[in-house]
Amino acid sequence: MQRAENVSQKNSKSFISKVTTLKIGVVPLPLYIVLACIIFTASIYKKLPADMIGGFATIMIMGILLGEAGKNIPILKNIGGPAILCLFVPSYMLYAHILNPTSVKAITAVMKTSNFLYLYISVLVAGSILGMNRKILIKGFTRMFIPLIIGTIAAISAGILVGLAFGYTPYRTFFFIVMPIIAGGIGEGILPLTLSYSEILHQGQQVFVAQMIPAALLGNVIAIVSAGLLKRLGEKKPELSGDGTLVKSGNDDMVDTTPEKAIDFSLMGAGLLIACSLFIFGSLASKFVPIPGPVIMIFTAALLKILKLMPEKMEQGAHQLYKFISGSLTYPLMIGLGVLFVPWADLVSAITPSYVAICASTVIAMIASGFFIGKYVNMYPVDAAIVTACHSGLGGTGDVAILSASSRMELMPFAQIATRIGGASMVVVAALLMKFFS
Repeated sequence: MQRAENVSQKNSKSFISKVTTLKIGVVPLPLYIVLACIIFTASIYKKLPADMIGGFATIMIMGILLGEAGKNIPILKNIGGPAILCLFVPSYMLYAHILNPTSVKAITAVMKTSNFLYLYISVLVAGSILGMNRKILIKGFTRMFIPLIIGTIAAISAGILVGLAFGYTPYRTFFFIVMPIIAGGIGEGILPLTLSYSEILHQGQQVFVAQMIPAALLGNVIAIVSAGLLKRLGEKKPELSGDGTLVKSGNDDMVDTTPEKAIDFSLMGAGLLIACSLFIFGSLASKFVPIPGPVIMIFTAALLKILKLMPEKMEQGAHQLYKFISGSLTYPLMIGLGVLFVPWADLVSAITPSYVAICASTVIAMIASGFFIGKYVNMYPVDAAIVTACHSGLGGTGDVAILSASSRMELMPFAQIATRIGGASMVVVAALLMKFFS
């Protein structure tokens, strides 16, 4: 009898010790449950602050859980599971009224009022560029336009051809399906595009927005899944992947052999100041130069690095902050993006075989071109394909999701160029062609 009790106690202790060693992300399971209960209860009783505190608490508790689930669900984990779950589960929860209004207000506060997305992108752009090898940076910026241009031509051609096969006119396919996918997102691409269409065709802008958002959403989903598959391909065939490096070095002087510096939190603070200042400079300069602020920010950071104008310690701080932000806040950020920028009803309404086929052919042609052209311009095919995939994403939202699915946040500067310059160019081209054919 005593022996049975001892065995029972031993099993009980063993179970408790196992439970306490379980983790959701980096947080021990018991602690995670306590924190989740606190946040959920506060939202029920409307005591969750509608500010950065409440917003970060909400997106982090959800992001940690869904990111961890996406890493461990079979099949899904190989196609960008964390990004897919973090974007689309919250979107459905909002659609199904599972998220209560208090939580939504807190998320809105941190994402829109506090503009967390642009802070995140600013930190990643500044930190990744300033922490990059100068020669690789120069070669990356000069070479990436080749697969981007060829990929855009291939995407348009493939989309129109598949549209014809399903009975769509080239006019409808080009202007209302392909263009929304490669226009650079909703705010930077679709909205100015629909404004141009509205003025040219003398119809309400909302008519065109409703037609074009589903294409952009579906294109982004396909790009995310493709990025996950490319990551898997890079793991199986390492010779095709730079694992976050775009250009093949070819010689030892382009390989960074410097050991990782010890983390200096005061330098990280300086890195935050630099990232914010670069974003502000881009916004200011865009008032005098007809170039989008984020693009100016990217080229300014690149010039600082190329001309060695930034002190090395400041570069170190910006790079260390980038590593902290990308490693800790990527999945929480996508929770906010899913709630506010991925309308579930629009996504579901667009899912017909013909529509999906046109969107898929457009994105896949873009990615395949980047992959094969990358080989001929001395770029890693997997990484070149991922950068070109960002041209078919939802602007900054899509870049984060695509790079997260492929575990290549280092490519953010190149992704932003593909999205911003590629998207802006397509908006201008589509507007001119619409005017010509109307």
